[in-house]
This record gives sequence, structure tokens and C-alpha cells, in this order.
Amino acid sequence: MSRSKVFLVGAGPGDPKLITVRGLEAIRLADCIVYDRLASSQLLSHAKPAAELIYCGKLPDRHTLTQEEINQLLVEKAQEGKVVTRLKGGDPSVFGRVGEEAEELAKHDIPFEIVPGITSGIAVPAYAGIPVTHRNFNSAFAFVTGHERPEKTASSINWEKLSTAVETIIFYMGVANLPFICEQLIKYGRSPKTPVALIRWGTTVDQETLVGTLEDIVEKREAVGLTNPAIIIVGEVVRLRDKLQWFEKKPLFGKRVLVTRARSQASELSEKIVELGGEAYEFPLIKMVPPKESRPLDEALSNLGSYDWVMFTSVNGVSFFFQRMRELGIDIRTLSGKVAAVGPKTAEALRERGLTVAVLPGDFTAEGLLESLEGQLNPGEKVLLPRADIARKTLPRELRKLGLEVTEADTYDTVIDAENAAEMAQLLEKKAIQLITFASSSTVKNFVKAMAGHDLTRLLEGVQIACIGPITAGTAKDLGLPVHVVAKEYTIQGLLDAVLQNGE
Repeated sequence: MSRSKVFLVGAGPGDPKLITVRGLEAIRLADCIVYDRLASSQLLSHAKPAAELIYCGKLPDRHTLTQEEINQLLVEKAQEGKVVTRLKGGDPSVFGRVGEEAEELAKHDIPFEIVPGITSGIAVPAYAGIPVTHRNFNSAFAFVTGHERPEKTASSINWEKLSTAVETIIFYMGVANLPFICEQLIKYGRSPKTPVALIRWGTTVDQETLVGTLEDIVEKREAVGLTNPAIIIVGEVVRLRDKLQWFEKKPLFGKRVLVTRARSQASELSEKIVELGGEAYEFPLIKMVPPKESRPLDEALSNLGSYDWVMFTSVNGVSFFFQRMRELGIDIRTLSGKVAAVGPKTAEALRERGLTVAVLPGDFTAEGLLESLEGQLNPGEKVLLPRADIARKTLPRELRKLGLEVTEADTYDTVIDAENAAEMAQLLEKKAIQLITFASSSTVKNFVKAMAGHDLTRLLEGVQIACIGPITAGTAKDLGLPVHVVAKEYTIQGLLDAVLQNGE
């Protein structure tokens, strides 16, 4: 029995988090995804690695594929036995031609499912602080295509009735026809003073909102050069924007931020950036892998009970340390010495495993740990340092100076991960990135390596660079990168706080 099926999915208005649960399921199930330009590219990251991705985006003046070709493509891919997801911006039933695509599938007896999406006519004004209904202003609204050409001999829109039939009118794809739209509304009884808002790329960091009236919005639009894609909303509800705009007030609104942490760690920072109104592009530059030579760590673990101190300097060190303990079948209770940690996240990772952290420095560096340990260390004590292969030598060197017996054991190796280097260079070339964050010296070094062959000085013009602390910032400066923000607290939250403070 064939498993072929076509999902006709509304991807929402632009913000990838506005996809429905069912829509996201359809993306993950798909063997083939046919998507248009208004569907967020970030949604494609949820596709299966082997999924075929086909772009069929359309602009008002040109098509990659005609509608008839798209219909035929869906049929052909389904007939190959594939699960196909047709990803369309907004809601597929609102000026999305889903009816035509569904008719073609039904004609060929191909199973399909229509997955509604959040339509831009409601979501985009909401993100601009304009609810489409408010009991003090309107009791009805209308969705209208703005894509009709004024030279048509007969319009399918009854302008005489539409103009005053409802208090709020929302036009899709109407920027090119804005003069004609305003002219018709005024001609058939709408006051020239009626408020109008144009909202371009709504719900994204590129959102632009232009407010005027029917009599002056055309002139204002021409002055700023606002173009498609945009929603036009006409009505008294537009006046609410002054009070209710919220999205554009977020502190990182309008900023695209390059997150260079390892893939396993990037989500925490990315989620915080999005919450603050920015858009995060993940460019993982390091991968953590088990050490090439595991013998030193294995020997240390087999003698774990002999150490007076075990000092962890990163969350990754904690994770790989306990992973190896599990693999070797070593009981956590053999860790009988005192535990010290650099940074609250490292301490939290240890506490989650049931350990008490005896020392946590206020300054989240090796130097800070040494200062916090002052008076607690005795010559001859044995210390285990489970950490990365590229870790700084400050801590073991200073501990040995104090007469302690130090064992260094690599719990993981860090290797460069520059898979998306070409894409990132292209984004920097287009000036699409406003901020780059570095959470370690290794990410800085790997960034420079990954961008080898590109003119970094030119690519980074106008781009701010934020570093998690002075050591990372020092590495960046040594490699010729400008540094604009350095966190005072060497944590992800500290990094974000510094970025926000710098932007004030």
C-alpha cells in the first residue's frame, strides 16, 4: 500500500515560532518539501536530512514555477510514493491557492491534508500593535486581495459596497496597487482621513511599519521606498498602534545575531536572542568529541577516590567526565574528594548529578578559582583536572606552584566545525548580520580559520562583536577582530546583559 500523501501547510506569517504543531509534524514527516519565499527558511531545519527541498517562490512580477507547474510537481512527487509537504506562507486557504492544488490532487486520487496556518492579515497587524478588531472601533473586518491590476476592465471587487461595508479592511499583496486602492476607497465614500498602516515583512526582524491616512499614505510610501511583501490595513484600529506596539520595542529588534557556540550549546543563547526580539543564526564552529587518547582519563577515573580535589572548568567537562564514568561502570560514590567549579552553569551541572560544590568563584575564570581556593589548599594534596584538550594551562601551573600534585585528563577534544562557512560569509557580505557572539577563545580561532580566504576586515564593517569575557576578547583582538562588547559576568546571560547595556 502506498504511503504517499501531500500536506498543504500554512507556515504562518514569517516568525518560525508561529508554525502550528501539526504543520511542524508535516515538515518532519516529509520526504519532499515544496516551499515558497514567504515560508521561513528556519523551518526547513526541521526537515529530515535526506528530504528533497524544492523552492517554488513567486514574486508579484515573476515566478520560479507557475501555479500549474506547482500543481503538477505535487502530483509527480506523490506518485513516486513520497510524503510531500507543500509549505506556504500564512494560511493556505487565504489567497494561497490551496483550493487549486487540492483539486489537482483529488483529480489524481492522491490523499492530502490541509493544515491551516496563522494568516498574515491578522498576525502581522498584531505584531505592529494593531488588533484587527476592537469593540470601540469596529464590529467587522474584511480580507481583500490587493493584487488586482487597475487596468482590468472589470474588477472582481465591488469597491462601492466594500468601501463602507466594514470598518476595517486588510489588503494582501497590495503595495504596487496602493494608489488605486486609496483612490477607490475615497471615491466610494471612505474619509480621506481614515488611518492606514503598511507593514512590511511583519513578525520578522525586518518588520517595517508605516502609518498615514488614505490621502497621504501613497506619498509617504514613495518617500521611504517601502516595497512588497506587505499588509495594508485600513481603519480606525490603526490608531491603537501608538499605545499597543510591542514587537518593535524589544531590545534586540532588528538585529540578526550570529551564534558561534557548539551545536549542542547554541540553543540556549539562540532562544534568549529570539525572546529579546532578535533573530539568531547558528554557526557552530566547534564540535566536542571524546578524546583521541582516553587512557589518562580512564586511569584517573579508576583511582578517583585517591584525589583530594576534583576541579571542573566547564559544563562540557562535567558531561563527558560522567559519560565516561557510566561507560566504565564506575560508581559516582567513589568521588570522595572536594569538588570545585568555574562558573554557575558548571556548578549547576554538578549539583544535578547529586554533588556538593565546595568552591564556586565569583570571577568565572581559572584565576578566580585560584583566588577562591586561597587558604583551602595544602601542599601534597592530589588534584584532578578533567577538561578540554585545548584548555589553558594557568590553573595546573599555579596549583603545582602551590605544591599540589596535579593530574590533567582530557575529557573531550574540540575540533573545528565550519560546515556552514560559505553561507555565513554570504550573510556577512550582504550585511545581514549585525552582531557576532563568541563564548570561548576556541570559537574565535575557528571563526578566523573558517573565514580564511575572505576579507574579514571588509566583511565585519558595521558588525558588532561581543565576547563572553576578557580572555575571549583578548584572543579576538590578537587575531585582528574588533571587539565592541565584553561581558562582566562570564555567562551567557552576562553576555546578553552586556550587549543590551551597550545598545542603550
